[in-house]
Amino acid sequence: MIELLKAADDSGARLRAHLPAEADTEAIGAALAATLRPGLRIWLQGNLGMGKTTLTRGLLRALGHEGKVKSPTYTLIEPYVVSRLDLYHFDFYRFNSPEEYLDAGLDEYFASQGVCVVEWPDKAAPYLPPPDLEIRLETHDSGRFVEIDGNTDAGRTCVIELGKALRGADPAS
Repeated sequence: MIELLKAADDSGARLRAHLPAEADTEAIGAALAATLRPGLRIWLQGNLGMGKTTLTRGLLRALGHEGKVKSPTYTLIEPYVVSRLDLYHFDFYRFNSPEEYLDAGLDEYFASQGVCVVEWPDKAAPYLPPPDLEIRLETHDSGRFVEIDGNTDAGRTCVIELGKALRGADPAS
């Protein structure tokens, strides 16, 4: 069960939670799906094996995708037309230099109304536009720890809505 932790500030622009099991990582992705708006840019930060693709899988399943969800480590991008959104899942782990992002012509996706979910965004810096949501995953004694920051008005709205949904799902919080 997702354990929602006290917010770091009163603005509601940051959410912190403990995710004891892989299913909880998928569940927070699923809850996030309801808050998405066209054009959002979401950065997923964390070492290998932290659950970035697992969170994305939960998000896509909640939007109605029934097929396989894999990390686009070798393809760079996996496009999905789901529910009401075009969603683009990127993985820049294999970039040797940020210029590879420009060479691949991926900037057009970030200028569209599609939702862009990016694993390893630091590998394409400084060319990526700033994120609306920044999600950091790290190991915790018993599972994972997630911190979600809303960096824009749209991102802050997502974090506030997500927090309300998670608190509503857990009467103990």
